[in-house]
Amino acid sequence: MTTPIISLLPLFLTLILALTVRNTLLALGVGIVSGSFILNHFSLVASLEHLSRLLIEQFYQQSQWQAWHLNVLATMILLGVMTKLLSRSHAVDEFSNWLHNKILTPRQARLGMVFLGWFVFIDGLFSCLAVGNICQPLSKKYGVKSEQLAYFVDSNASPVTSLIPFSSWGPYVIAILASMTFLSGSAFSNFVDIAQMNFYAISTLIISVLVAWFGIGFGASPNKKTNENYVADSNKQGSPWLLLLPILALLVGSLGLMLLSGAMATDSTQLDQWLAHADIGSSMRNASLFAVLLTLLLLKTSGRKFNALLKDTWIGLNTMTFACSILLFTWLIGTIVKELSIAAILADWAQQHLSSQFLLSGLFLLCATMAFATGSSWGTFAIMLPIGGEIAHIIDPQLLLPALSAVMAGSVFGDHCSPISDTSVLSATSSGCTPHQHVVTQLPFAFVGAFSTLVGFQLLNLSLGYGAALSAVVCSCSLFLLSMQKFKELRSQRAIS
Repeated sequence: MTTPIISLLPLFLTLILALTVRNTLLALGVGIVSGSFILNHFSLVASLEHLSRLLIEQFYQQSQWQAWHLNVLATMILLGVMTKLLSRSHAVDEFSNWLHNKILTPRQARLGMVFLGWFVFIDGLFSCLAVGNICQPLSKKYGVKSEQLAYFVDSNASPVTSLIPFSSWGPYVIAILASMTFLSGSAFSNFVDIAQMNFYAISTLIISVLVAWFGIGFGASPNKKTNENYVADSNKQGSPWLLLLPILALLVGSLGLMLLSGAMATDSTQLDQWLAHADIGSSMRNASLFAVLLTLLLLKTSGRKFNALLKDTWIGLNTMTFACSILLFTWLIGTIVKELSIAAILADWAQQHLSSQFLLSGLFLLCATMAFATGSSWGTFAIMLPIGGEIAHIIDPQLLLPALSAVMAGSVFGDHCSPISDTSVLSATSSGCTPHQHVVTQLPFAFVGAFSTLVGFQLLNLSLGYGAALSAVVCSCSLFLLSMQKFKELRSQRAIS
């Protein structure tokens, strides 16, 4: 029997290393190994046997293959392959040429940058690369500053991906939720419920639309519609389908297979029952496989060489090694945390010292700090989703899903503001500015979203309902931005007079 202080040591080591070394995999690994040593009274042989058993049980347990874990890993790998195939082909260039001939005004250009980010939802990093490179010609033509383009790219990458269960984030988060035995309902339905309360992601999307529509911030745009220093290649018409068809196949295929598997598993004719009984893992795996095969077929028929496709596929496989390793380590440390009763110890402490009225705001700010310092929202998910869920489950079970939403929202906010985040760096480089320029110009809008998010979570804490909280989020960020725009107009008028 371990004492509470010793039981907390693996968690403290994980958090300290995550914040200082900024290596999530190392931090999780140290937490796993130290936890196993504590559980086995610091016996090397017993600890190695324990770790080996835990690793095997992630894939094979009680004479059964762990289909959920295997399907999730397969889905992540397939989405990584699809992302790399599209980003290394001419699909992005084709779409850029097609889009270039559809935009007529600066406002349309800005809104196009926003909505393109909404559509390219399969992966946050792919969205940063694709949208930035596609829209650079538009930004030059219509006088959109590179910092503003980077803001549109970043604000519609991770926030959108965190809301969509069919993105590369979806299986990752759903897998973590599925390991929480105290959650009722399916992991998929819980993800959807949590996404609805991810007020930071929602407010960020609203703010980006308002910024695009009114041209708020980033200085004045040129009066002329076209930048005379930019010469567009208007002879190339381009085609959107090389990029759109695989994404549509992924979305439609996932939904269709989920509904089909659910309909076969129940006698009900209700859609919600079909989704509740759906085989989420195999549906997303099969849809991802179909989307990858379709991508390969489209690229081959468009002239891409077979050897190049093989190389891109191999690169895509390698890019997902780190993400899959983090997920596997997340499952392992989740088991260690459960065996050490760490969550129960923290929940007991929180119940005595933390008011439930500030639970959601506290989790949001804590996760934002972790994600900002580490530059990793995924790493913060891995560490804080199980712990935040356990704490909320003990303090107030009604706040369980909102607490998980607060973890998600805080992680995305911290990642959004971090200069060492991979999405921040890619958004800047693909848009033509430095990461420092991008982060500095994005921070005011991120803080508006964070303030609106805190308002929404506090209203949920006061049991005023989801409708009131969401309305407050929408109204607060909208009023704040419109006030900024009005102040800008008044200052311009005074300068003229």
